[in-house]
Amino acid sequence: MKKNVGTTDRIIRLFGAVAIVVLLATNTVALSSTLGVILAVAGVIFAFTGLVNWCAIYTVFGISTCSANTNKA
Repeated sequence: MKKNVGTTDRIIRLFGAVAIVVLLATNTVALSSTLGVILAVAGVIFAFTGLVNWCAIYTVFGISTCSANTNKA
């Protein structure tokens, strides 16, 4: 997989995943609710894409937030 998620994008995704975990862990949003399930799925996606520096949606649309010299597999 060719990296297409840059450093700033990665930090935002990981911060978003942590924020979602906090919302669910403190029961601010119940995991048993529809919103809770949607947030949990989004949090997993944010964490995965942030950790592996690759986003499938970016690949489909040809987007890359990586700088030219870090865009290596």
